[in-house]
Amino acid sequence: QVQLVESGGGSVQPGGSLRLSCAASESRMNFDTMGWYRQAPGKQRELVATLTSGTITKYADSVKGRFTISRSNAKNTVTLQMNSLKPEDTAVYYCNAVVDIVTYWGQGTQVTVSS
Repeated sequence: QVQLVESGGGSVQPGGSLRLSCAASESRMNFDTMGWYRQAPGKQRELVATLTSGTITKYADSVKGRFTISRSNAKNTVTLQMNSLKPEDTAVYYCNAVVDIVTYWGQGTQVTVSS
């Protein structure tokens, strides 16, 4: 059973930065896509950023220009650098990984942006 372990969440003031990391327990699993989703209270889970085949990125319009996704294939990790954070970025962030038709999720890490 593959596990995704997230780290790097926390609290930050508006305009600040955070860096989220996610490591897969199976370092040799060849994931097609790795990425991040988030869910704010009372809202549906939404895509934040994904990286497919190592080069194809997709970002939510609300984070374009502020967030950057990257991946280390050697270590099977995916990182989300979040800059210029806004209160509306407050949510639980979930790591996601897909191989063939199987989707894996991390347990989630809280990000709170507040003054």
